[in-house]
Amino acid sequence: MNNGTVDAISTTSTPKTSKPTTGRPTSGKPTPTSADRGGDTDFQANVGDCVTLGGTVSDATISKASCGSRASNYKVVGKAPTNTQCVSDRDNYYAETLNGIEQGALCLDIDWVVGGCMDVGGEDPKRIDCTERGTQRVKVTNIQQNADDAGVCTSGTGFTYPTRHFVVCVQEL
Repeated sequence: MNNGTVDAISTTSTPKTSKPTTGRPTSGKPTPTSADRGGDTDFQANVGDCVTLGGTVSDATISKASCGSRASNYKVVGKAPTNTQCVSDRDNYYAETLNGIEQGALCLDIDWVVGGCMDVGGEDPKRIDCTERGTQRVKVTNIQQNADDAGVCTSGTGFTYPTRHFVVCVQEL
């Protein structure tokens, strides 16, 4: 980006093992219906596009990638004027700043693929072949909608997205 810096902060969580709970969240706030809330980045991507995000917090690299491909590690799930306006349970974000003022942010989730494997143990997730070595390898077994707890997963292990009410069920390899 010209005359500015690019920031990206990783907030990828580790798989959580938990037991099923009863009852529903009691938040009275409606779920946002529009994932595109504006913002402006020199890197052009639409909600639903996949990207390769790497680099460091102060010198991030980002490029488009085919969803589900070896290169893809994130999917754009929203756009916002600032990263704080991204949905709270997103995995990461890519933001561009100009003179220290955030101009726009891409809200990112890991590009999960049922049956595919990821190494989630590094700075950024990396798609791997399920037989490859890795730091924290997981295989996606299911994506359970309308769920808030990894207890819905056969393995009991998953990544929870409580704001958007889904769980990515995984098997640790």
